[in-house]
Amino acid sequence: MKERIIWGAIALAIFLPFLYFGGLPFQLLIGILAMIGVSEMLKMRRLEIFSFEGVLAMLAAFVLTVPLDNYLGFLPVDASFSAYSILVLLILAGTVLNSSRYSFEEAAFPIAASLYVGIGFQNLINARIAGFDKVLLALFIVWATDSGAYFIGRRFGQHKLLPAVSPNKTIEGSLGGILSAVVVAFVFMLVDKSVYAPHNFIVMLFLVVLFSIFGQFGDLVESSIKRRYGVKDSGKLIPGHGGILDRFDSMIFVFPIMHFFGLF
Repeated sequence: MKERIIWGAIALAIFLPFLYFGGLPFQLLIGILAMIGVSEMLKMRRLEIFSFEGVLAMLAAFVLTVPLDNYLGFLPVDASFSAYSILVLLILAGTVLNSSRYSFEEAAFPIAASLYVGIGFQNLINARIAGFDKVLLALFIVWATDSGAYFIGRRFGQHKLLPAVSPNKTIEGSLGGILSAVVVAFVFMLVDKSVYAPHNFIVMLFLVVLFSIFGQFGDLVESSIKRRYGVKDSGKLIPGHGGILDRFDSMIFVFPIMHFFGLF
């Protein structure tokens, strides 16, 4: 726990200034984190990171994450997705260039990994463009869900949630995480009334429940992936915390659903 606290504080001290100031430095940082996230996916499946498809998959996540058209005016408004599409096609071209060992099914994993990671981080950047408070709301929901689920689950947990995926998670902990997220979001929205626009306060509380559930699904999806490939953590970048996906798995799910409901 001591190691987790120390390294968690160091990671936050690095991340929060980038988040606060936003702009290109923040977007480049998130793009790099997306590439690292894809590399963690590849390593879990024991694929070579610096292979033809590995490099293209990491680049695909980067271009999907960073809004290219904001900086390269000659590109179309959907430049990021267009560039992503081209890189996906190049990955698929590998099935022709090396058809003896590289099939469509093998190309599908790096493509899916780049999309899974890239969509989440792309929406993180979109949320920051909309406003610093939008990102804070998502972070508070995720952190409150995680903390509430952990402490309430330890104290009151009796019924397993999905033991085949994550043996330590309980239904009581899950409900406690949702309740914690609602309480924290309630307080935050009282302080910053603009953060839940265009919805009203009551509707937003119901949406917070949904966001908390999606955040828990994000955590469970990553747990399922790690269990499938027999690893404890997605990586070792942050001692005591694991890899990038271990820290951002819930947010990868929360930011797209927030975008879907028009919060940014």
